Amino acid sequence: MGNSAGRSDFEWVYTDQPHTQRRKEMLAKYPAIKALMRPDPHLKWTVLGLVLVQLLACWLVRGLAWRWLLFWAYAFGGCVNHSLTLAIHDISHNTAFGTGRAAHNRWFAIFANLPVGVPYAASFKKYHVDHHRYLGGDGLDVDVPTRLEGWLFCTPARKLLWLVLQPLFYSLRPLCVNPKALTRMEVFNALVQLVADATIFALWGLKPVVYLLASTLLGLGLHPISGHFVAEHYMFVKGHETYSYYGPLNWITFNVGYHMEHHDFPSIPGCNLPLVRKIAPEYYDHLPQHHSWVKVLWDFVFEDSLGPYARVKRVCKLAGDGL
Repeated sequence: MGNSAGRSDFEWVYTDQPHTQRRKEMLAKYPAIKALMRPDPHLKWTVLGLVLVQLLACWLVRGLAWRWLLFWAYAFGGCVNHSLTLAIHDISHNTAFGTGRAAHNRWFAIFANLPVGVPYAASFKKYHVDHHRYLGGDGLDVDVPTRLEGWLFCTPARKLLWLVLQPLFYSLRPLCVNPKALTRMEVFNALVQLVADATIFALWGLKPVVYLLASTLLGLGLHPISGHFVAEHYMFVKGHETYSYYGPLNWITFNVGYHMEHHDFPSIPGCNLPLVRKIAPEYYDHLPQHHSWVKVLWDFVFEDSLGPYARVKRVCKLAGDGL
């Protein structure tokens, strides 16, 4: 076991993350970008529609054979639930109701969490701020795989298994890398989710609950949309730690593909990220980008230079940077 090919360690750098300085330069050159830092007026309605669609799906699948339930969980529910997790990502930056009503965003994220089946939103918010503040930070950014993941998942078959198990690693890694105290909002999130799951079970039985959980596990695992997990920060080109994707899957993922733009300006909602590139194209057009999340997954599995170790890491001091 262990690395039979490819990388044997992370790409260690001794510089600060690039997005902080880029943000300062771009705002000085293009102050109009500040006008994009406003709530997305359509986000709450889109999320409401997605939640209602999944509730309707719960009613529809209650009499399906198990094989068809799992098929629709992957083909349809996986897309919807993955989209909802990315809505939660956007909401974690206060883009639904604005920074002045931060609590409204927290509660709304818990509502968006309902079809996911497991409590996720409050914990995601708690750790995601560190991903932006300490990008690649050793022991701080839980988006970076552990050494065990890098050492173990090093062959095509193992990397494929790692992609299938992405939901498991994303949920357990924070507890191993940077455990934090349980918050009241996390407890509230868990209680609300438990009540929602129990209500669906009482109304329609086991199959709708399995449908929601399968939608999450399959949709966040080996799924075309899950290519964004790898596309965003895995080092496909040496020296580059963040990448954007401008393809059609952005239409159902709240523009998460505009990831360079997102890290440059985390407070800008996904709907406005294309405008950042339009205002300041010279900051993005020359950078390496991805054209297909499916190809990203293929390359990740079969290229020796790619794997969980293909991430930039740095030692960060515990200091705020204004995010």
